[in-house]
Amino acid sequence: MGRQWGPATRAAEQAGCVVSASRAGQPEAGPWSCSGVILSRRPGLVLCHGGIFTPFLRAGSGVLTAAGAAFLPGGSCGDDLRLSVQWGPTAVSSAGRAERGRRGLCSPQCAGLEPGPPSPARGLPLRPPRPAELLLLLSCPAFRAHFALLFGGEAAEQWRFASAAPDEEVSEDDEEDQLRALGWFALLRVQRGPEEAAEECGPAVAVAPLGAVPKGAPLLACGSPFGTFCPDIFLNTLSRGVLSNATGPLLLTDARCLPGTEGGGVFAARPAGALVALVAAPLCWKAREWGTHQIWKLPLQCVNRKPLCDLGSATIWGHVVFATQETSPYDIAVVSLEEDLGDVPIPVPAEHFHEGETVSVVGFGIFGQACGPSVTSGILSAVVQVDNTPVMLQTTCAVHGGSSGGPLFSTSSGDLLGIVASNTRDNNTGATYPHLNFSIPITVLQPALQRYSQTGDLGSLRELDQAAEPVRVVWRLQRPLEEAPRSKL
Repeated sequence: MGRQWGPATRAAEQAGCVVSASRAGQPEAGPWSCSGVILSRRPGLVLCHGGIFTPFLRAGSGVLTAAGAAFLPGGSCGDDLRLSVQWGPTAVSSAGRAERGRRGLCSPQCAGLEPGPPSPARGLPLRPPRPAELLLLLSCPAFRAHFALLFGGEAAEQWRFASAAPDEEVSEDDEEDQLRALGWFALLRVQRGPEEAAEECGPAVAVAPLGAVPKGAPLLACGSPFGTFCPDIFLNTLSRGVLSNATGPLLLTDARCLPGTEGGGVFAARPAGALVALVAAPLCWKAREWGTHQIWKLPLQCVNRKPLCDLGSATIWGHVVFATQETSPYDIAVVSLEEDLGDVPIPVPAEHFHEGETVSVVGFGIFGQACGPSVTSGILSAVVQVDNTPVMLQTTCAVHGGSSGGPLFSTSSGDLLGIVASNTRDNNTGATYPHLNFSIPITVLQPALQRYSQTGDLGSLRELDQAAEPVRVVWRLQRPLEEAPRSKL
């Protein structure tokens, strides 16, 4: 695994930076900041997110959505704009380590934090922020078109884009500005000092062509959470994930991206270290569900002659032959299709589960039917047993509302491990946690499914409604309920 990620990690850390924008003579206003990618060091060219420039536009944020707007010159921002770029060391230096040890870990931006000894991973001094100038603001019309297609309907009411500011401090105008700037990026030129003339320039960033990375391929996101806050700690934070889905220039990944990582690079393990994309925005569920994904939504409530799923251009019809009662701890249904699925492979049910193994969840989410199924990755974090029998699987895959019924696979073997049932919700705050979720083990369902397939007898499936009390306690998360439990999704 280390060999696989080594080139991508080196490319990400060498190219990653953080960009700050402020007003001349108004330090009390505070800086706007985001992540960026160093395209080349000679000349010093940096690509970052365009959202931090919205407050400085002479004509206001409306110019970003004007008809035909694809780019704006650097002069579109006011003369009071001041830019700086900061990045990490490009080479290991024993002198640098010694200097870092003398001055402590944190830089002046880390107000209120006690300095400490340098960590092995962050033991080299950062480059001081360098002045920069805005060359160009640019947008991708195809990005805006696909975005409008995916988020322009009722589904857009469920999602918004994360901001570093608390919810109560974000006005409707601020949210509108965020949306207008979503698909905009900025090209900067960094001013180099005389002392940096002989500095090693490093390799140019390799860029992967659009479509070169397949769905499910591993990705490495590199950005600085919270922007310029405490760069000694947060600069170029890495997060692994997979390419979950794609439509045109819009890519979806389950790599963890926080506010401030906008503009950060997303790199591929293969081609080794190639730049695949820049982070446009983290997504935030309006009901306080954080994450980047929404997985397969299977309409279990459908009845005869309702379309169940769309495989390419073919609509498959079917009907529900069995569904567990609302009082059952196992929330599943069996659907009989009216047509064979032809060459669609049938998953192999797993017989054993291994905590810590890499797993994936597949299903229809944010990009929905327009793009086909999405993929999220994680590990099998726990196998919960009752009387030495697995009754619940816990994973770290990104699982959001609508995921119920999606399959959980072993990434290594491809075996079907279980069926997604729920994630976790804090009843006090209403927050849900996509990376702590639960699935029904396929070993619970397989005997009943096999009997029904061979004989048409639903008796074994109905036994799922009569699960023992210890199983019910597990699926209640150890808390008795005053009313019949329902799927948390």
